[in-house]
Amino acid sequence: MRTRVDHLVIAATDIARGVQWAEKALGVLVPRGGVHTTMGTHNHVMRLGEELFLEVIAINPDGPPPLKPRWFGLDDPSVRARLDRSPAFLAWVVNTDDMDGLLASAPMSWGRATPVTRGDLRWRFALPSDGRLLAGGMLPYAIQWDTPHHPARAMPDLGCRLLSLDIHHPYPEWLGEGLDAIGSVDLVRVHPLPPLELPRMTARIDTPEGVRLLESMPGAGAC
Repeated sequence: MRTRVDHLVIAATDIARGVQWAEKALGVLVPRGGVHTTMGTHNHVMRLGEELFLEVIAINPDGPPPLKPRWFGLDDPSVRARLDRSPAFLAWVVNTDDMDGLLASAPMSWGRATPVTRGDLRWRFALPSDGRLLAGGMLPYAIQWDTPHHPARAMPDLGCRLLSLDIHHPYPEWLGEGLDAIGSVDLVRVHPLPPLELPRMTARIDTPEGVRLLESMPGAGAC
């Protein structure tokens, strides 16, 4: 089983607000993506590497509500309350070539492999039945693309690259065990926090304007 960072997720209550937040943080335009009909969301996406990208996602107000809770906790009242205050770097996703093996190895319920489409793209996404964030976003969702090439290869190269992803957590051993079980412990740097401090993530991204940071909202990783 092989995993790698697939994409970073910025969420917002409104897609325009989320895109504006991301563009201010990174100093570059984030191109339009498309609509996830079965999930009731839409997005903008930006390449961060050959097989890596940034996603800005929000509930699609023009689409019908999905038959199940939306991904990334977007239907969770506590997540929505946070996003009402500001868009946020909310979650990350790993790409696997063995979704069934990853789910079998996971030490907790990572969800079920759910088929998803957007335009010509097809993939399977490990989605908890309640759509919740995994460890508040500190543990990654898993995706397996059903396409000849990773979709990031078709995205315009705007000169942005992910340099590192750091997670600060009051229970680093627990977090590390979860990451190790799904083959992802080497994808991030985990740093200890005092027991009562709230977890957070920081992504360092090289841009044409220099190195920029995306930092999750404190409290996003509460277990």
